Amino acid sequence: MNSNNSALRAGPARPGGRLMVRLDAALARLPRTLPTALTAALVLAGCSLAPVYERPAVETPAAFKELDPAAAARWQAAAPAEHQHRGQWWKVFADDTLDALEIQALAANQDLQAAAARLTQARALEGSARADRLPQVNASFGPTRQRASPASQGLEHDASVSPQTLWRAQADIAYEVDLFGRVASSVEAATAGTEQQEALFRSVLLALQADVAQAYFEIRALDAEQALYRGTVDLRREALRLIERRFEAGDIGELDVARARTELASAQSESLGIARRRAIAEHALATLLGKSPAEFSLPPQPLARVAVAVPPGLPSSLLERRPDIAAAERAMAAANARIGVARAAFFPRLSLTGALGYESAELGDLFDWSSRTFLLGPLAGGILSLPLFDGGRRQAELDRSRAAYEEDVARYRQTVLNAFREVEDNLAALRIIGDQTRAQDEAVSAAERTARLSQLQYREGATSYFEVIDADRSVLQQRRLAVQLDSERARAAVGLIRALGGGWEAPPAAAAASAPAALASAQR
Repeated sequence: MNSNNSALRAGPARPGGRLMVRLDAALARLPRTLPTALTAALVLAGCSLAPVYERPAVETPAAFKELDPAAAARWQAAAPAEHQHRGQWWKVFADDTLDALEIQALAANQDLQAAAARLTQARALEGSARADRLPQVNASFGPTRQRASPASQGLEHDASVSPQTLWRAQADIAYEVDLFGRVASSVEAATAGTEQQEALFRSVLLALQADVAQAYFEIRALDAEQALYRGTVDLRREALRLIERRFEAGDIGELDVARARTELASAQSESLGIARRRAIAEHALATLLGKSPAEFSLPPQPLARVAVAVPPGLPSSLLERRPDIAAAERAMAAANARIGVARAAFFPRLSLTGALGYESAELGDLFDWSSRTFLLGPLAGGILSLPLFDGGRRQAELDRSRAAYEEDVARYRQTVLNAFREVEDNLAALRIIGDQTRAQDEAVSAAERTARLSQLQYREGATSYFEVIDADRSVLQQRRLAVQLDSERARAAVGLIRALGGGWEAPPAAAAASAPAALASAQR
């Protein structure tokens, strides 16, 4: 602000009351319609042009299709508390090693740290949006060197005008009156964006917990398979020694020896293949824990059969429990508020500005009482601004905002559909795996009896060694299938808990205690 544009200036050093007299006199010279316009603008301030937000309706089934009817009756009678916070749900498996791995992952996983940083960014953007509701005050100090034109001083065109230096120390104040709710809609959009990032953080947290559990159970299942093959290799090595002795004694032909060697080498090859798969799975788990593979090693421990009953509740509760559904819903709310921002661009914006400070031609006189000055402005032509022609830019932005909202509505409904599908998939998997496991246990028992009978008959010379090998191979195959079913059951249980949005037992403080580093970073 330079002196030529100063509409109001205080006079020489006088009592402070004279300054207010000058200000009142200056305001009296303003157009008589301005107070009326300002009053009307203040009345309109805060009127939002955003559409009234309502969460779109989605079709929700009355019950899950794949839920066993008997289990459904039992679980609904138990009335699981869906409203409780989902915390350390993995403790339902009662595995101390898994508990320790989950805590490590929540403290050091880099994807979780990135999600926490995104949440912090969203909170900062919300704070920036809220700052627009308050006046903005700035202070400035410094000189200006200027030369006014003769015409601006009412002099002859060839009159000599000397340049002058003007020192200023002043505070500038600016405030936008929220006509038509532009600022309010921006704050609402930023708030919904923060809530969306909070839900996405919980979604990443839940996905990490589930990934760690499934990777852990995969390694344990490979340990169980490795134990099977280790025992099979030992038995076939012992069988090979016996067959070689019988061959040397002339009781059998070389064909049985060749078959025994083939089966031993095949079992050793399969065992090495399982070792390779376990190494890769262990490296993947190390990455989830935020460690390099060289820093992490998990001692072998065969998988025990998991027997966990997961109460799915009612399908309607899924809309409240799933963090990805909450994130999709908050994205819609933010998009709806941005429509209000785009609509407000078609209406006037009222900006109130002013400055108060000191100015003088000499630095030594800058803070004298007679050097005080103030400005209320812009007093004409700038207090209300309205673009009259922009080539369709505002309409295009409004159309884009509406289309973005429709996109988020479609994403929300698709997210809900995917959530129902994931729950149904895992319910079906657990139900069918339960039946399949019972049948597989019977197959293992039958194969083991067949193997015992074939060995007895071979010793008595009633059958060939080929029958023994075939029976042993069947036992190994059936046992391996049983271990794989146990692994699938464990992973399906984890998948169902993840699809339902987490567990039920933990108190609200459990999640904060389980992920201290990421949550602390997000809350700063």
